[in-house]
Amino acid sequence: MVNDIPARMIYAGRRWRVTDTPTRLRHSTWSVPLGEHHHGLYGWRFQGTDEEGVSFVFDVYKGEDGWHVHRAYD
Repeated sequence: MVNDIPARMIYAGRRWRVTDTPTRLRHSTWSVPLGEHHHGLYGWRFQGTDEEGVSFVFDVYKGEDGWHVHRAYD
């Protein structure tokens, strides 16, 4: 996070740089219920690009034990 906005992450053993403007996601945005303990859930959607130039769009959310990837789109 840089200024509370995603900038990079490690996912599936690879380093991903955020390569677009992240969009904040609110609880009502999630297509699949994530359980009672995620009340007030928020997250981000952004494009991430790895060191080989492969890009995906990621939906990530903050859980009690850190950040998690909810979905990845190619």
